[in-house]
Amino acid sequence: MSSESIRVTRSVAVPTGEIVLRVSRSSGPGGQHAQKSETRVEAIFDVEASTALTDIQKRRVIGKAGPSIRAIAQDERSQLRNKELAIERVIDQLRVALHVDAPRFKTRPSKASVERRITAKKRRGETKRLRGAGDD
Repeated sequence: MSSESIRVTRSVAVPTGEIVLRVSRSSGPGGQHAQKSETRVEAIFDVEASTALTDIQKRRVIGKAGPSIRAIAQDERSQLRNKELAIERVIDQLRVALHVDAPRFKTRPSKASVERRITAKKRRGETKRLRGAGDD
């Protein structure tokens, strides 16, 4: 396992060895180069087996993204560039899954906003009442 790690958040750094890379032939047209070279890269990060995440972080990621995070890159002709892209995409997915939303607090409308709403409703009701057929 390599000693390098990739910074995901301020508190989380994933060792590069925990991201498994698989290469295969890219799909689509491309002539002789595409027929022979394996430039498509699939990066897989196993959340449950990770040593970089705490148990709480693992539960959060599994709840949002599943037990493993997968990304495929076949955008470029270069296998090296596709590896970089696939790893970036896995890290981005992990960053999103680790994000903790701020807690929501109940709020009450202000007295002025309630009064504005009530007067608008009364005005609208009066307009509708005046539309009706009057006494002839």
